[in-house]
Amino acid sequence: MTEQIRRMAQRGETATYRTDLSERTTGRLTGRYTTLWTVLLFGWVLSYADRTLTGPVIAWMIENKAGFIGDASNPAALGGLVGSMFFAGYMLTQYPGGRLGDRYGHREMIVVSLLWAGVMTIVSGIWAGLIVFVAARVLTGLGEGVFYSNDRTLVIKHTPVHRRTLGLGVVISGLSIGLTLGIVLTPVFIEWGADLGMGTGSWRLPFWIFGVGAIVVGVVAWSYFRSRLGGAMRLGAPLGRLVLFSLPTFVAIVVVFLLAERLHWPEWGTAIAIGVLALVYVGVVVRNVAAAGHAATLFNRDVTLIYIGYIAILYNLWFFSFWSVQIVREATSSTLVAAGLTAAFNAGAGIIGFPLGGWLADWSLRHGRGRKPLLLGCTLAYSVLAFLFGLSIAGGNKPSLLLLGVLLFTSGLFFNALQPIAQGMTGDMVPEDQRGRAFGLENLISEIGAVASPVVSGILRDKTGDWATGVYVAVGIMVVALILFTLVRERLPGHHEDPEPA
Repeated sequence: MTEQIRRMAQRGETATYRTDLSERTTGRLTGRYTTLWTVLLFGWVLSYADRTLTGPVIAWMIENKAGFIGDASNPAALGGLVGSMFFAGYMLTQYPGGRLGDRYGHREMIVVSLLWAGVMTIVSGIWAGLIVFVAARVLTGLGEGVFYSNDRTLVIKHTPVHRRTLGLGVVISGLSIGLTLGIVLTPVFIEWGADLGMGTGSWRLPFWIFGVGAIVVGVVAWSYFRSRLGGAMRLGAPLGRLVLFSLPTFVAIVVVFLLAERLHWPEWGTAIAIGVLALVYVGVVVRNVAAAGHAATLFNRDVTLIYIGYIAILYNLWFFSFWSVQIVREATSSTLVAAGLTAAFNAGAGIIGFPLGGWLADWSLRHGRGRKPLLLGCTLAYSVLAFLFGLSIAGGNKPSLLLLGVLLFTSGLFFNALQPIAQGMTGDMVPEDQRGRAFGLENLISEIGAVASPVVSGILRDKTGDWATGVYVAVGIMVVALILFTLVRERLPGHHEDPEPA
């Protein structure tokens, strides 16, 4: 036994965490799963650029008193509500997307998501009316909502166990690249639109550019999957089922928004109505999971704690992703382009933070230490740094762009590093054949934070006159997540799991 442990140590294994991959399997996978990572990374880049550009567009409309936001009496609250409508759609296809992927194929759902999102992003830039724009963004969210659960499942399924968390981190770093591109390039594209003579309609150009990019990546993904990962794909059935589910969901969300407009509900009233709709949907999904006999696995104690804790992660993600440009612009009285470049430090930190968090988690597992201490440490560090960011902009302070950039970057490193760690823990807490649904449930529940964040923080800004209160609320929610993560009992990955060849 001692000799066996010594040999395991020489191979980078421990008694509590073994890769147990044969030489044949390792050779077959070398270089191939990294190609899969690259394809999925570009999917994240374009899907996140698509959803991020709304925030800078709203900031431009507020600054220039243009578009459907420019003449509003409470532009921050209305702009946040528009962002929340997207996430309402995005949230409600999380679990169906994972379930459809488990049934029809995760490759198929990735391609459907990218093509759908690209088309609807282009549509978002065609019409200038508030109602039509909101409807287009809801439809975009419904399509993009199926990406996460199927992407996470493909990475785990086709990556060796000893590199799995790294793979999750590398691929999702495309989220940060997309956020960065969306934040930095959107103001640039708007200026291009003005130079092209588009005038007050120059906000449309970023939607068209990023929408075309998503379609191109969707076609590339389809070609790669078809030739290298499983052969021919049939997109008709999963697309049809997704449309059948999305149609009533789309109608419900838009009807709530139309009623709010006709009856002149305050933005917080509309947000509450959307929140109630989302909670009802979550309740229906939970009931269906229980009826199918999967409650014991998909809602075991520890994975449920991660589901709930992840609400704080999505709340903070979309507080800074949606509003960081406007926060920096107001705090420093800078131009929109300068504010966008500074805010991009937060998004860009994920390019390092995501893969670094995954690498550290895998390193910790190989040495038998588990991932939970890293999760707790990153969550605590982020909370402290985000609180310092709030202090720097509170009470009429005029911080420098350098200070805000440093705080956004350092907090972003820890914030992005913790995400693949939590995702890897989620994947190891459920059976392999239910991972698509598990990741769908995780994002379904956690998107409550994304739905609430833009509109709640926008309302707080209009009521208090600055953004510091919104920052403190985000930090407080993150501290609650830290407490929940402390209660999680980590389950290490099983040595019997071999990835399918990619």
